[in-house]
Amino acid sequence: MSKYKTMDANEAVARVAYKFTEVAGIYPITPASPMAEKIDVLSSNNEINFWGNKVKIVEMQSEAGAAAMVHGALQSGALSSTFTASQGLLLMIPTLYKLAGEMLPGVIHVAARSLSTHSLSIFGDHQDIYAVRQTGVCMLSSASPEEAYHMAMIAHLSSIKSSLPFINFFDGFRTSHEIDKIKEVDLAKIETLIDKNALKQFRDRAISNAHPNTRGTAENEDVYFQHAESRNKDYTNAIEIVENYMNKINKITKKDYKPFNYYGSKNADKVIIAMGSVCECIEEVVDKLNTTGYNVGLVKVHLYRPFSINHLKEVLPKTVKQIAVLDRTKEPGSVGEPLYLDVVNALKDTNINIIGGRYGLSSKNTTPSMIKAVYDNLKEEKKNNFTIGIEDDVTNLSLPEVKPAPITSAKGTVECKFWGLGGDGTVGANKNSTKIIGDHTDKYIQA
Repeated sequence: MSKYKTMDANEAVARVAYKFTEVAGIYPITPASPMAEKIDVLSSNNEINFWGNKVKIVEMQSEAGAAAMVHGALQSGALSSTFTASQGLLLMIPTLYKLAGEMLPGVIHVAARSLSTHSLSIFGDHQDIYAVRQTGVCMLSSASPEEAYHMAMIAHLSSIKSSLPFINFFDGFRTSHEIDKIKEVDLAKIETLIDKNALKQFRDRAISNAHPNTRGTAENEDVYFQHAESRNKDYTNAIEIVENYMNKINKITKKDYKPFNYYGSKNADKVIIAMGSVCECIEEVVDKLNTTGYNVGLVKVHLYRPFSINHLKEVLPKTVKQIAVLDRTKEPGSVGEPLYLDVVNALKDTNINIIGGRYGLSSKNTTPSMIKAVYDNLKEEKKNNFTIGIEDDVTNLSLPEVKPAPITSAKGTVECKFWGLGGDGTVGANKNSTKIIGDHTDKYIQA
């Protein structure tokens, strides 16, 4: 009988990452620090990884140092991981280019977070992960703690098989710190999925006095371009590898992960495309609207890089006429945000009208009434480059919230909101209460 465990995404991901990691380079940054802390605790408690050893933990002077340490460990033939967010991920950018260019199978788990621009914010959005999409790392997205748990498995397995670096990202705080009831996976089953030949090839390429080789050379214009293009097939193969491992994880977890998952009416004419925690809200709205005369759906992005045009087209209903792409970022000066531009390019040979909008910066709440406003906008005005969740009286790009707000929660759901006075123990007490209910009753919990 499967056992459920109440935990947040940081803990779920760390449990998986520990098993696949031999050396972890860490540096604390909100909201990713609990992952590194959990790895450190597991190592201190003599937990063993898939190779029968404790994970070696190295805390560096910055996230740049943590990424460099991962790079060095991978060059020496040791599987390595790190955990970060926000400015920390930006400090890793030079190393991410090296990991991708040298085809090294490292995994970076990211609790995606706002960047410091006009001000600092420690809360979640996708500014950081979009800022590294050009580096060549493969990128997997999750919408819930359970998805983050499973995507961590897919990321590590796919990284070894493809010999490419992977980022497994999920929304900071909204997912990283969300306490959820997760069905535990026997990780011994996951160990059997590791491609032993690919792992041996990785080990054999390690820097060693026993078999010296040349690397890190300088190249001129006669070969640099060709070598850059020669890796195209590796990214094409990576899509197939990820899909293959998704299918294997699906068999174990009884899920249906695909590079893009469709949810909603089979004959939908209006569809939202998004990634991250907002997808769970959108699914509830889709269920509600499709019982009240709408005909709508959602495409949830799991494999963001490499972006597979074929897999996107496969899941879109043939009846789709209007698409709204939701991005959790703002790129000043751009004609559109990253996911929107990817979708426009992917579907340029169709007659589908595609608009884009922004939501949820710095963990700004995105509610069912805002999502309904997006579907209504597709039905009526079709305003492009819109925002939801704020009232924009300067550039007038916002969509007004729908009133009254649609009630999308299931019947019988109990919802409570607690206020802490600061240092009074409310947060800890509520976390403990939630875990007690989740671990010792048959009720589903989310906090």
